[in-house]
Formats: sequence, C-alpha cells, structure tokens
Amino acid sequence: MRKTHQRRVIIGFLAAPVLLYTVFVASPYVQAFYIALTDWRGLSAEIGLIGLGNFTELFGDPVFWQALRNNLLLLVTLPIVTIGVGLFLAFMLNAAGGPRSGEIRGVRGAKFYRVVYFFPYVLSIAIIGVLWKNIYNPINGLLNGALRAVGLEEVQPSWLGDERLAFWAVLAVLVWNGIGFYVVLFTAGIKAIPASLLEAAVLDGASRAQVFFRITIPLIWENIRTAAVYLGIAALDAFAVVQIMTGGGPNDSTQVGSFYLYQNAFSYGRFGYASAMGVVLFVVTLALSAFTLRATRKERIEF
Repeated sequence: MRKTHQRRVIIGFLAAPVLLYTVFVASPYVQAFYIALTDWRGLSAEIGLIGLGNFTELFGDPVFWQALRNNLLLLVTLPIVTIGVGLFLAFMLNAAGGPRSGEIRGVRGAKFYRVVYFFPYVLSIAIIGVLWKNIYNPINGLLNGALRAVGLEEVQPSWLGDERLAFWAVLAVLVWNGIGFYVVLFTAGIKAIPASLLEAAVLDGASRAQVFFRITIPLIWENIRTAAVYLGIAALDAFAVVQIMTGGGPNDSTQVGSFYLYQNAFSYGRFGYASAMGVVLFVVTLALSAFTLRATRKERIEF
C-alpha cells in the first residue's frame, strides 16, 4: 500500500513536466519529420505531400553542402582549439605554480584570471556578435586600428568581407566566447584530483609537461569527453554568431546549416524544405555525438 502511494506521488509530480516536455519539445521534433515530406509554405492551411522531393533537392543544393562543410570544419577545429586552450589555462591556474608549503598551487593572480576568462561567457550572444562585428570593422575597428598604431597601415584586412578570413574570424569569436566555461569545467576536474598525486609526481622529478599529460589529462578525461560533446553540438549550430556577424557571407563562406535552415523557413517561406534540412542535421548531430562518446570512452580511473 505504501509503495502504491509513493508511486502515485511520483507520477503526480512527473506528470506535468513530462506533458509540457512532450507538447513543446518532443512534438515539434516528430512534426518536423512529417513536414519534411511536404511543400508547406508555413502560412497556408494547405499541405501537399511530395514524398522525398525535399531531400532530393537538398542533396543537390550547393549552398547546403557548403554549409555542411563549414559545420564539419567547425566540428574539427572548435573542439580541438577550445579544449586545448581550456586545458592549458585550467592547468596553469590550478597546478602550474609549483609546490609551496607542501601544496600544489596555481600561477599568481589565478582568481583574477578566472574571472577574466569567464566574463565573455556571461555576455549575451547578441552582444558578442555586435561587439566583434565592430572590432572586425575594416575602417574604424579595433583590430585594424591597432595595426595602424604599430605602423602596419598597409596591412588592413577586411576580416568579415574576405572569403579567406571570414570563417576563421567567426571561429575565433566562438572560441573566445566559450573558453571561460571550459576553463571552469576543467578546473573542477583538476580540483578533484588528490593534491598528493600531483605533489608526489613533482617530488619524483616529473616535469610540468609530464604532470599535465600523464596525470592531469587521464584523471579528468570524463570532463574532456563531456566538453567534446558540447563543443560538437555547438559546432553544428553557430547560428547566432553567423547571423549577426556575417549573415552567412561573403559568398556563403561562413554559411552554416542552422542559419541556412532559418533562411529557407523564415525568409523564403519554404518550411517543408527547411524541415528536411533539420531532419538531416538532427541525424548528423545524433550520429556524431554517439561517435564522439564511443571514440572517447575509456575505463574510469578511480582515485
């Protein structure tokens, strides 16, 4: 009787959240699969089934393939750069200062640096996009102004107007925006490592590089694995930064799948085609997340 009462209480508490999740999260996903098979324009009540026509057109769309290539390039570069820099900074802030009074310490001023690194993460993505769009401005932007100040007037790149530079300029903003969160994530992992392990390694003559690669990284591997999944999902999105900074240009050099989907749905009124794109991106994201989790899986190290 008591178990039955507990079960009813649990079901009562979960019913409303599950219902809301089903209606506002799960239901749109399911609807997208159906809409992808139609020619729905988004506003009309008439919906015509066209089967796999949207997918056939999608796979022959050069802009979509350019967007997907950019997403895949982000998928490789964004996690590598962000995790690499985040790990280095977290290690420096927590374990690179050397032992003092029997304890491993970080570099001097570590608390201040943590605040500085995390600050960009608390800013609205809209503010970040506008801020960096102005910094990259080729006429009165901060970067070109700094180049002029040091006597490099002849070097005045059009950061967001050059097809060769625009993608990398956007990538730099994504790394700058997210690095603070991953420094905190890796810091939490490093703080959980018993200080005696790091101190023993230093006393045994291990270099800073050996402590970093042979002790720190293996012991916080689950944090790194989590970061890789988060950054992989972010790399397959990047919608807001692209929309605000470049609009997908120049010449689709910064186009990404999420923004191209948005354009087709809300600018061109092709909701069926946009839904087909969403289905493809959903499958790609799911597959890559599963692959990342499987490829980075290791035996858990207990300490």
